[in-house]
Amino acid sequence: MIYIHNARIVSPLETIENGALLTDGDKIKAVGPAEAVPCPEGAEKIDAAGKYLVPGLIEMQLNGGFGYDFTADPSTIWTVAADLPQFGVTTFLPTVITSTIPNTAKARKVITDGKPAGYKGCNPLGLHLEGPFLNPEKKGAHNEDYICTAKPANIDGWSPDGGVRLVTLAPEMPDALPAIKTLADRGVVVSAGHTQATYEEAMAGFDAGITYGTHLFNAMPPIHHRKPGLPGALLYDERVTVGIIVDGVHVHPSLVKVIWEAIGPKRMNSVTDALAAMGLPPGSKCKLGDYDVIVTEKVCTLEDGTISGAVISLDRGLRNLIEFTGISLGEALETMTTTPAKRLGLEGKIGSLETGAQADMVLLTSDYMVDSTFTGGELVYKN
Repeated sequence: MIYIHNARIVSPLETIENGALLTDGDKIKAVGPAEAVPCPEGAEKIDAAGKYLVPGLIEMQLNGGFGYDFTADPSTIWTVAADLPQFGVTTFLPTVITSTIPNTAKARKVITDGKPAGYKGCNPLGLHLEGPFLNPEKKGAHNEDYICTAKPANIDGWSPDGGVRLVTLAPEMPDALPAIKTLADRGVVVSAGHTQATYEEAMAGFDAGITYGTHLFNAMPPIHHRKPGLPGALLYDERVTVGIIVDGVHVHPSLVKVIWEAIGPKRMNSVTDALAAMGLPPGSKCKLGDYDVIVTEKVCTLEDGTISGAVISLDRGLRNLIEFTGISLGEALETMTTTPAKRLGLEGKIGSLETGAQADMVLLTSDYMVDSTFTGGELVYKN
């Protein structure tokens, strides 16, 4: 049992001054003002004076980190996962971009085989398969040679039990609409991305079962006041959660604030889309699938200058969101805790400090830097 006390507990649900939280095994047993949550005999006591206790962060789009790329080598998923708690991330979707169907199957097996012996760290909940059912005209840094259609054989076994939680596809492509319905019926979150979809094609995708949008404004047509396209559809339709890269490069800071004011925390999901470059210094080179990418201070690019992904961590995204919009810590947290948890169908189980929730928690310093991270009631990172 862990007893954290003297904390300022901040979550999207409430803020508790001088609060305390008690774990029992891997679950939260009690949370509230310190006088209402006594410390039982034998519990490990952690004094969190001057710190914020917040829910563990949920990352919906991460391609790799620390020099490892999930698409090039899916076996590195657990290696990266073990180091993610330093960024306050306790649950994530390892993202595999467009590759061969056999390579995708290999990545799925890494997930379904489960945790290695003695593993401690972040929980990979299931894959985010970003491709291969994309529009070649918006392929970005994806290898066009592997792009194909979502015919039934290509999505065979794709389900949460089969290691797949989220699939990004272009809804206007052949076979897409039936595949969207099939995947959604299996419990997979389906997202629109890397697409040339018109507003009407986007709405048809939503009607078929799309409930997410991958990195708003990136790899999709720009919004136009007479042709709103996918961006307009994502901002308009309340059925859909919108993923946004909050690094200040993929979406301008001023536009991040506009998006926040337009859709709020219930539909905005902050992601990083970080590559193997996350955790590497500028000037490094690493892989994204088949391609070499160059690491700069703020972003990754292919050798031709094409932006290929981000380098920020999710805790940096949290601080960016607060800086760009002027919102509170609790509001910013919602975009990377309760909002993704709800979209994944895990509301109240992860991304929350409710009684009975998974004991995934982060202690932040007064300037929102990660001090400590707990997964399943166990301390897995201490700065």
